[in-house]
Amino acid sequence: MAARRWIEGVAFPDDRPLINVSQAAPVAPPPPELRREMARLVVEDPGSHLYGPVLGLPALREEVARHWTRAYGGPVAPDNVAITSGCNQAFTAAIATLCGEGDEVIVPVPFYFNHVMWLDMAGVRMVPLPTGDGLIPDAGAAAARITPRTRAIVLVSPNNPGGVEYPAETLRAFFELARDRGLALIVDETYRDFDSRAGAPHDLFSRNWEDTLIQLYSFSKAYRLTGHRVGAMVAAPARLAQAEKFLDTVTICPNQLGQRAALWGMRHLGDWLAGERAEILARRGAISDTFPRLGAQGWRLLGCGAYFAYLEHPFDIPSDILAPRLVEAAGILLLPGTMFRPADDPAGARELRVAFANIDKVGISTLLDRLAAYSPA
Repeated sequence: MAARRWIEGVAFPDDRPLINVSQAAPVAPPPPELRREMARLVVEDPGSHLYGPVLGLPALREEVARHWTRAYGGPVAPDNVAITSGCNQAFTAAIATLCGEGDEVIVPVPFYFNHVMWLDMAGVRMVPLPTGDGLIPDAGAAAARITPRTRAIVLVSPNNPGGVEYPAETLRAFFELARDRGLALIVDETYRDFDSRAGAPHDLFSRNWEDTLIQLYSFSKAYRLTGHRVGAMVAAPARLAQAEKFLDTVTICPNQLGQRAALWGMRHLGDWLAGERAEILARRGAISDTFPRLGAQGWRLLGCGAYFAYLEHPFDIPSDILAPRLVEAAGILLLPGTMFRPADDPAGARELRVAFANIDKVGISTLLDRLAAYSPA
């Protein structure tokens, strides 16, 4: 929201329209066939307008369990699944079951800022875990940061903001660390549908996972249901029973129309979603293939995948000053790395996040051209 204020009052000429790569969310509505089904539901399904179960539509919970069991090669039952009002709410519910004021959660940096904002508001201390080159966290480094107040470790893969896909062995090492130390491992897989790898990205569900793993998911990216707020939390039934208390006091139940749309999408839009994934991977390839023109000017591509490219700029200007300048000077709205790191972490001043999922290959080329042409002098 802070970044959107940078474009207020700025005029963008027709020959250089704004390139908005600030937000990682689809800007198009759901596909026509899903919209037609949603219109039918509004008229014909009274339940789409009423309160429903706090933990979500039973049919959708069952569908998620079936898909996950098949995709991950391990047992996930319907009572392991809660439907939430977006993935952000799934995270807040998970933290509510784990932490009290003064507890600690280990979070790799750069981090997804909404996670840290919630920890701050809940009075939970975020313990930053540096990732270094490659943006892949190390379980051994996390072990050194565990204290008696640590309650959980949070991972996001494919990563926001870095775009990187955590190797299966990395997720396994964190799972074993969390299990051995009696912690929860929260794995946010909002962008799982756009992972470049074939097959399951990890084998955590094939283990004795319920005492350790909490997985989060979003239907918003897969089916363009951002405004309908539908997410999921996969965890042990006992934990979901505690999350239910939190959810009942916040929203009472998830969006009924959105849940029905997500269910229809899971049952009917597999081929369409495969096409969406292919397009996102093609755009990722366009970033990687054309980035050398920026690399020659001192830029670095720190991570790229799913919706994101994470860049290091070459200028002697902090990124929170550079990013607003790029709005007027280059017609680009992106986010500074300072939004994704602690205030005392100097790396954020050199970094920028590009959310490229809403621009095509031509737009990506134009974006890189404008960045290459920009000079702070």
